[in-house]
Amino acid sequence: MTNSVATVVAGILITASGMLGADIRLGNWKYNPAKSKITGANQLKSQTDIVEATPDGKITVNRTGQFADGTAFKYSFSYKYDGRDYPVKGAPFDMISVKRVDMSTTKFELSKSGSKYQLKGTTVISRDAQTRTITSEGTDAAGKPISQTTVFNRF
Repeated sequence: MTNSVATVVAGILITASGMLGADIRLGNWKYNPAKSKITGANQLKSQTDIVEATPDGKITVNRTGQFADGTAFKYSFSYKYDGRDYPVKGAPFDMISVKRVDMSTTKFELSKSGSKYQLKGTTVISRDAQTRTITSEGTDAAGKPISQTTVFNRF
């Protein structure tokens, strides 16, 4: 009986440590327009992000959606939480860098070479890990100001 209790306790501890080490940013996220606010840019109508870890230690984001003007978009990008620049193809930006602040917060920078597009921001995952809020400011390709608070819900 003592052996059984020890086995169960060990199993619980292993499971808990695995959960604590898990990246709460991973998963499927859907844009919540009612709670979001975007100024100075083409408004989002919809967006879905599938965020996954890769075997080489990167995070990959597969993004699909539509702007309010009906223009659809689909692209993906990968990065590590090391603050280094990673190239991106097919997105409004061609470079991304991300740095982890803590288990629920990251800082990021997006830029596009040859244009004035520059965006800096913060991503925060809620305590219950069901809401992702991204706040950012910068300039679009023409140099006009952009300010965004975009909210996503896990699905």
